[in-house]
Amino acid sequence: MVLFEWNDNYLTNIKECDEQHKKLFGLINELHEKMKNGTGKDALERILSELLDYTAYHFLTEESLFETFDYPEKETHKKEHETLTKQLNIINIKFEKGETHIAMPLATFLKDWLLTHTLQSDKKYGIFLANII
Repeated sequence: MVLFEWNDNYLTNIKECDEQHKKLFGLINELHEKMKNGTGKDALERILSELLDYTAYHFLTEESLFETFDYPEKETHKKEHETLTKQLNIINIKFEKGETHIAMPLATFLKDWLLTHTLQSDKKYGIFLANII
């Protein structure tokens, strides 16, 4: 059983962003599944690295759209991205120091953050860009 499943409620109707969101959902679900199977500690380094890299890539995609189309809430949205990036970096530092018990709290934190962010903030830019693109 996955931690959470993608459904059309999460769509921004910006294809590239929606595909990237699906990838992020998949990484979080993979982390959760590995923890349930008892293999999370072994997979944590790879998944955490992938999450850091892919989140940065995804945020650049969104922020590029914000700049290109002069999204009026771009600064607020960027701050949300910065907050998550800081949290992920803190978690990564803890992991590098040997704290491996962070996997399940990380999966739950990311699930909650991504759901809230996607359903609220990302929906707003989806509506805005749908009227332009």
